Amino acid sequence: MRLSALIVGLCVAASAALPALAQNETVIKERQQLMKNNAKAARTASEIIKGSQPFDAATAASLFTTLNEDAKKFATLFPEDSKTGGKTEAAPAIWEKPAEFKAANDKFIADTQAALDAKPADLDSFKTAFTKVAANCQGCHQQFRQR
Repeated sequence: MRLSALIVGLCVAASAALPALAQNETVIKERQQLMKNNAKAARTASEIIKGSQPFDAATAASLFTTLNEDAKKFATLFPEDSKTGGKTEAAPAIWEKPAEFKAANDKFIADTQAALDAKPADLDSFKTAFTKVAANCQGCHQQFRQR
């Protein structure tokens, strides 16, 4: 009887601890997918700038649209239960400095929207717009990403 009571007690204690350990891997995967989308868009932009892919205004618009739409979703994907797990590279600074993180994401949204609004029609205007957009990446990664 004592052994079964002990087992029941341990199971109850363990199940009470589970919510504290649970991680929101769904949201982690979602934000990782958005970053993969951004990396693919950045690679394509780099290929256009280097000349290994021809400039096309529709492609340019598509790249900036992807970056803009993903940025609008991105800041919502950092609930408290997604700090660890799922091979996340999100730095603690995201939760420690939420206003700074939001400001960085808002700037990225504004810069990608400005690039969309500019409607680059040639390679030079695309380079100018993309350079401004890409400047956001390094600053955000340095502060809000861990490796």
